[in-house]
Amino acid sequence: MLGHLGFSYVGLLYLLMLFIPNIIWSKNQPLDYDYTQENKILLMFERIGQVFCTVCMLIFKDFNIASFSTWSLWLIVSFLFMILYEICWIRYFTNERTEKNFYRSFYGIPVPLASLPVIAFLLLGIYGKVIWLIVSAIIIGIGHIGIHVQHVKGKSSNNNFTHN
Repeated sequence: MLGHLGFSYVGLLYLLMLFIPNIIWSKNQPLDYDYTQENKILLMFERIGQVFCTVCMLIFKDFNIASFSTWSLWLIVSFLFMILYEICWIRYFTNERTEKNFYRSFYGIPVPLASLPVIAFLLLGIYGKVIWLIVSAIIIGIGHIGIHVQHVKGKSSNNNFTHN
């Protein structure tokens, strides 16, 4: 396993694709956003998953581009999910800053700003054959997607929140 340790520029790229829109979002949150009621267990899963995903994506060189093979399709599909994630952020930033817009599904993908990067991380873990990233993606998925779904359900029960 120690032979697999090393810097991953692909992991760094994914993290930049993740963190940059989130930093911008922190200054442009939905006008009606309320995160005070988040489930503490889901929040714990999210935070643990964030730390583990970040570390895994940086310290395993297995994510770096190798010679092309059919196995490379895992990386390509993973990267496509990250591109879709960026498109969803562009959609949010260029439209009205509301929770409805923030959680709006994307071509049938529910809570895309939570689910797309989780799927991308999971597929990146498969591509790199790094069980630690696969497990970390599942952990963050439980927390992050769970919190987003909880927000959507809370809004839908309060004021007919819909997904277009």
